[in-house]
Amino acid sequence: MPPQFLTTPQNRRLAYHLTHGAGPAVVFCGGFKSDMGGTKAVWLEEWAQKQGRAFLRFDYSGHGESDGAFEDGAIGDWFEDAQAALSLTPGQVILVGSSMGGWISLLLSRAMPDRIAGLVTIAAAPDFTEDSMWASFSDAQKGAIAREGKVALPSEYGAPYIITRRLIEDGRTRLVLRDPLTLPFPVRFLQGTADADVSVDTALRLLNHATGADVRLTLVKGADHRFSTPDCLDLIGTAVEQVLARA
Repeated sequence: MPPQFLTTPQNRRLAYHLTHGAGPAVVFCGGFKSDMGGTKAVWLEEWAQKQGRAFLRFDYSGHGESDGAFEDGAIGDWFEDAQAALSLTPGQVILVGSSMGGWISLLLSRAMPDRIAGLVTIAAAPDFTEDSMWASFSDAQKGAIAREGKVALPSEYGAPYIITRRLIEDGRTRLVLRDPLTLPFPVRFLQGTADADVSVDTALRLLNHATGADVRLTLVKGADHRFSTPDCLDLIGTAVEQVLARA
């Protein structure tokens, strides 16, 4: 089925798929250079349909079937895109954020806590532009960012990532691990121990930094960053069910 489209207040055209059903709606926020056709998003959509649950998946600008160039985007843009996507679902929502989508979900939780009934993250990567990218750049890479405004990073998922100065600088204005982070709803963090992109230390840092009455971290031995094996997918579904039951 082809996607539908919405235009954000910033005049960006985003592709989405919306399943109507009972609320709170489950909203999937994807990862960096990922798209809404990924295994986890599609599996969750099928799960929601079986449950009669409203579900939304969408592509950030410059991702998947949405308009725009990936290199033109930054964390703030994609956060604004997610805010616009939430306008498609009335009432409260359950956010499911994967990798960068975990960061986006935390930004949404901070900006509009009254709209969030619960949160599940999968290998959440808060502040990764600063703590993972910039912190690991060589002097040569930092110099390229300063001189040319961008640098290419290899990716095991396909073509190299083009990291722009704007992505780094904008990310510094969206950090969530430097200031208080209150999550006043049920939260489940999921993390694989064999994740080569987001470390267990990052998951523990997030767990220790966030404050809330019902915040839990589950570590899955041997799971990688994709977190898409049948067992991992079942665990995502279980986490969403737990959050819904406590919302």
